[in-house]
Amino acid sequence: MSSQPTSALPRVTVRTVVAIAALAVGGFAIGTTEFVTMGVLPDIAEGVGVSIPEAGHIVSAYALGVVVGAPVIAALSARLPRRALLVGLMTAFLVGNAASALAPGYGTLLLARFASGLPHGAFFGVASLVAASLVAPGLRGRAVSSVLLGLSVALVAGVPLATWLGQSVGWRAAYWTVVVLAVLTVLAVVAVVPHSPGRPDATVRGELGALRRPQVLLTLAVGIVGFGGMFALYSYISPVATDVAGLARGTVPWVLLAYGLGGIVGTALGGRLADLALFRSLVGSIVVLGVLLALVALISPWAPALFTGVFLVSVAASTLAICLQLRLMETAGDAQMLGAALNHSSLNLANALGAWLGGVVIAAGLGYRAPSVVGAGLAAAGLLPLAVSAVVRSRTRTATPAVAPQEEAHASAS
Repeated sequence: MSSQPTSALPRVTVRTVVAIAALAVGGFAIGTTEFVTMGVLPDIAEGVGVSIPEAGHIVSAYALGVVVGAPVIAALSARLPRRALLVGLMTAFLVGNAASALAPGYGTLLLARFASGLPHGAFFGVASLVAASLVAPGLRGRAVSSVLLGLSVALVAGVPLATWLGQSVGWRAAYWTVVVLAVLTVLAVVAVVPHSPGRPDATVRGELGALRRPQVLLTLAVGIVGFGGMFALYSYISPVATDVAGLARGTVPWVLLAYGLGGIVGTALGGRLADLALFRSLVGSIVVLGVLLALVALISPWAPALFTGVFLVSVAASTLAICLQLRLMETAGDAQMLGAALNHSSLNLANALGAWLGGVVIAAGLGYRAPSVVGAGLAAAGLLPLAVSAVVRSRTRTATPAVAPQEEAHASAS
């Protein structure tokens, strides 16, 4: 428990809500650009004169930017004032997407997408810390999940709108839409997000020292492996809907809508569960995710069950993502921004792992239901580092029972 008196705790005011909403707009912009490329991929391929498989590397370039940018930027910028850092990161994101829209060819587009991904994880890391600092400790899970809610809402609203514009007006319009959202985010952050100092004593070596913490590494492993299970299914959801459930191709967007709605529910739920019991919620969400993925493999031939299964998988996966974010912030010590940013690196590696293993079993002739089985296996495998984490956590608390509460309060207050 925090030692702060009740009167000293931050109060939730209208400005607090508006500030967190401004940060969520940034999440909406990032979520839109992350997924809209898939929707206009054939248009991009035709526009820059490459095949669709080659154009797929554009998606990978963005993901690589996230993986590289999150730890590097977070470590280098920990000393900077956080509002100014948010503006700088969103401006860099804006420039990357404008460069994507203006790219004259395939090579420059690859570079622009890589550059667009660089600020992704760091923005969420800083935004999570700022949101958490605006509310009392018992509400910090909900504050962080509110910022990440922008990602889930993007799947329901931003991505379909930008995809429609890209298909109707030209693929470059999809990225111009993201530029507009980034401009709105910068203006909103400047207008309503309060000043928040950085950590003047922070050093790059000290920040990266979080990567030597066993609990940080174990939590990252849970994210890479366990969350990879969701991507094993999501990467191949279109052929699952058409070839397994027998749905028309035009029904696929509705399946994706079910996934997006599940993400909204799961993100909101994850913040509340994390505030109640973070570690237990982390364990429960990954177990439920594994069970649901196995269930989808069984019920996907029945269309109504597929819609329900995809929705519930998204709820569990989004809850897991929120718990992972908060767990990394908790275990990273003073390097909380790095911990929060690293979550997005791990989830992008999970994307690559899940999609790759799903493709392996499909190529082996096991059919489009097999990736869900692989996903269930990955979720189960994610329990291994989580079990080790639980043992280390228990031993630490047993060895230093008097220190643990103070450390927990320090982690919450950072």
